[in-house]
Amino acid sequence: MPGNAVTRSTLRQQIADALRDEVLAGRLRPGRAFTVKEIADQYGVSATPVREALVDLSAQGILEADQHRGFRVPEYSLTDYRNMIEARSLVTDGMFQALAAGHPAFRTPPEDPCTAAALATVRRRGEEARRAATAGDVTVLVGYDLRFWRELSALFGNPYLGDFLHRLRVQSWVCAVQHLLRLPDLRGRLWAGHTGLVDALARREAETARAIVAAANAHSLALLEQLSNG
Repeated sequence: MPGNAVTRSTLRQQIADALRDEVLAGRLRPGRAFTVKEIADQYGVSATPVREALVDLSAQGILEADQHRGFRVPEYSLTDYRNMIEARSLVTDGMFQALAAGHPAFRTPPEDPCTAAALATVRRRGEEARRAATAGDVTVLVGYDLRFWRELSALFGNPYLGDFLHRLRVQSWVCAVQHLLRLPDLRGRLWAGHTGLVDALARREAETARAIVAAANAHSLALLEQLSNG
């Protein structure tokens, strides 16, 4: 029995990961509907882990549950994206405000070995995200951007904050990708300031960090508005 439970749990996660990647890469288009049976047949597995995976993705805002048709990829509007940006800003502004107020996680000097190692890890993620953004590879960028913010928020030592911000950023990317893939060439169009943000945090410059994130949000919103109007 325990072995079966582990197998089902592993399948559940694998299916959830695969479908999340499909949505974030834009291969499952907005409005695309499917049933548990369809996905189970596609992967050659039973319905139970598929149903559990789809429920998990619905809870994360990556899919929407439809009582009559199963599940579908959400169709987010530009207004939805603005609201996501606003919600993200409230979270990150609070993080940087805590930094300015002397949050315990940032009371150690930047040269402290543990602090330096954590910042170096986040910076490496940022460098990968910057390279992907510069190359216009949105699929790779999404992966590194999500990891970057996951590890950055972990520095504040509050897992609830990290989980909430991660959910918002995932939903933001689900929405953004639907618009960005209209452009045949994204080189030079995507925000690539991740390393600058890490450097500002390493220097304990909360206002600089806040300004960098505000500029990133404004850049992303302006790009999506342009694509929506075009």
